[in-house]
Amino acid sequence: MTTGVTTLDSDQLAATVRLHAVAEQLGKGWLGRRWRRPRGVYLHGGPGRGKTMLMDRFFAELSSNRKRRFHFHSFFAQLHRGVHEFGSIDGAVDALLGDSAVVCFDEFHVHDAGDATLIARLLDALFARQIVLVVTSNYPPERLLPNPLFHPVFVPTIERIRALLDVVSMNGSQDYRLLGGSRGGFAAGRYIVGDCALTGSVETLIAHRRLRARAAGSGSLTVDFAELCGIPVSAGDFLELTGDFSRWTLCEVPALRTVEPDWAMRFINLIDVLYDADLELSLYARVPFAELGADVRGLPDLFRTLSRLSTLEFPARDQH
Repeated sequence: MTTGVTTLDSDQLAATVRLHAVAEQLGKGWLGRRWRRPRGVYLHGGPGRGKTMLMDRFFAELSSNRKRRFHFHSFFAQLHRGVHEFGSIDGAVDALLGDSAVVCFDEFHVHDAGDATLIARLLDALFARQIVLVVTSNYPPERLLPNPLFHPVFVPTIERIRALLDVVSMNGSQDYRLLGGSRGGFAAGRYIVGDCALTGSVETLIAHRRLRARAAGSGSLTVDFAELCGIPVSAGDFLELTGDFSRWTLCEVPALRTVEPDWAMRFINLIDVLYDADLELSLYARVPFAELGADVRGLPDLFRTLSRLSTLEFPARDQH
């Protein structure tokens, strides 16, 4: 993600200085000099503040190949599979990371109490291996797993994050995605109020389920919102579909306040996956963009979804 500007704001500059210092210290370690392993960095702030851009610059700056970069959705899906395959989280981490000294996670989050236990064990495994961790998140550590019924269980992990990582806020007033920029990849898509012109019915597979799409082939998938988001599938299942389809069209997208919360949460996961993979997405919606997420309560990450969708092209007839 690019910010669309060449001048860094004050929060971006402070984060850049901290990340550069970590990269320099890691470089000395890889050259065999005496050194202290640097603290990791936890970048948090609203959507479109440049967190991913700065983390990716940091990652590119590292001279060693002992580094891995993941979108957290993707990593967590692989971690689940690894735990089943190897029988333990340590075995899964070893298989995923090998001898990595630096791991970068984009869009780190903890919303589900069941996932929180596995994430806590994952962080313990990474810290025990003295891996330098760099994280971006829309949430400061204190707002991870916000449900008051379960939050106290995660507090020890939050305290470890603060003890072992430098927490850096990136919360400037500007969402740089709103300034526009490149129209390639994800942003090459459109948000259109109206009906999909394409009709038809074909079947494809997702998570061993039959998905009825309008069209599926030649790298393109056209499917209705209810067909894709109305079935019990995960972000990992969407990830698998990205291997087959690089251009996506989602039809009959309703105002999210009118659908079940789990449907809307799958839509959020879908946008996360497609945005991170930088795959073209076009939406044919029943409502103007301003109404898509209006009056929705209790859906974590919806604000990030709307920011990402704002990068699409809006034909004049859509009252953006």
